This record gives sequence, structure tokens and C-alpha cells, in this order.
Amino acid sequence: MNERTVRAEMLLGGEAMDRLKNAHVAVFGLGGVGSWCAEALARCGVGRLTIIDQDEVGLSNINRQLCALTSTVGIPKAEVIKARIADIDPDIDVRAIVGHYDAQSREDFFADYDFIVDCIDLVSCKVDLISQAKQRSIPIISALGTGNKCDAQRLTLCDIKKTSGCPLARVVRKELRAVGIEHHAVVFSPEEAMECAQFEAPPPGRRSVPGSLVWVPASAGLLLCQYVVMSIANGGER
Repeated sequence: MNERTVRAEMLLGGEAMDRLKNAHVAVFGLGGVGSWCAEALARCGVGRLTIIDQDEVGLSNINRQLCALTSTVGIPKAEVIKARIADIDPDIDVRAIVGHYDAQSREDFFADYDFIVDCIDLVSCKVDLISQAKQRSIPIISALGTGNKCDAQRLTLCDIKKTSGCPLARVVRKELRAVGIEHHAVVFSPEEAMECAQFEAPPPGRRSVPGSLVWVPASAGLLLCQYVVMSIANGGER
């Protein structure tokens, strides 16, 4: 029995904890949602993690991203989360990839995953990752829009067909349908996005910078973790 995860084992049982220890989960994107999910997966006893992000920690990340501290500004997010996980449990096998996933580079990122968590922002990359995971029969769940929202209680786990009121969900749903995918697990919120003042220039490919309050993306990340952990613990059944 691993004393670090004994409180989880009290609820899930020894067989479930063995499944988690032997599982390999990939988290694509380690921002406001993915950073919380990755660390929560480690705290739940997942034995192998591949964590992927191309960015370094910035000052504007500090209000919501688990990897963001004054001391970590300028360090790749993947490396920061890897170090945090090593401090949680040094026996966890963590592969950190500092890189950008897209259709051209996809083969550099795929491995023997038991589950993929998609926290990618760009729609084209998101849709490609989902499509590729399903083609390879790898279970996958995606985070949808959490920016410009304030009410974490509106977040829910559902099939993308049941989403409403989320512009990102609408676009991803349309793009997935175009490649023959009707069903896909997501965490989303139907809360209407607020109009926010703009204090910084948007990154390439973005029209604006979304406002964010820590409890919304953090809650989304923990819901993603719940879905993955319970799926693995139950032998693939939720």
C-alpha cells in the first residue's frame, strides 16, 4: 500500500489503484486547466504521465495556473509541472515535452497512452488530436472554453452533442462532425462569456485575450481528472 495515495484507495479499492499505477495518461496543454489536471492525476496515483506544453510561465499566468509562481517565470511549464510531480511522488514516471502539437508534428507526441486529456486552445490542433486519438482507439476527453466566465458551478461533464452556449463547443462540434465524429466527452460551461477589457495584445491566432478567475479553470481541470481516474479505476467503464 502506498501511503501517499491511501486515502484514495479507501474509496477506490486496491485493484483500482493498481490500474491507476499501471496507466499512462497524456495531458496536452498545461495552462489554467491542464496544469491542475496533471497534478491531480499524479495525486490520484497515475503511474505514468506525459505532459505537453510549448510555453514558458509568464507573470500573467500567476492568477490561475498551478505551475505559475514568481520563482518559475521564464521556465517551461512542462518542466515546472514535472518537478512538482517528482516532489509529490518520485516514483511516478513523467515525460515532459516542451513542444507544439499539430497535424504535422503529431507522430512526435503519440505513445502507448491509456488516456489523453486535451487542454489545447487552438481549434485545428484540438480537432486533429481528438480525431487521431479516436482513430488509435485511445480514450480522450477535452476541455472547452473557461475564459471570461465566473461561475464554476456551471461546469459539467457531458457529450459534446449536449453542449450549448459555448462558442468553442459549437466550433469544435462542427469540425468533429465534418470528420465523422458525433460523440466526444468534454468538460464545458453554458455560462455566457463576459465582455472583458483588453490590457495586452493577443497571441497569434487569437482576436482577444480572455479574462480568467482561478476557480473556473481549476475546477474544469479537476473534473477532467475525475473523469479519467474513474474511467481507469472502473476498468474503462464510467
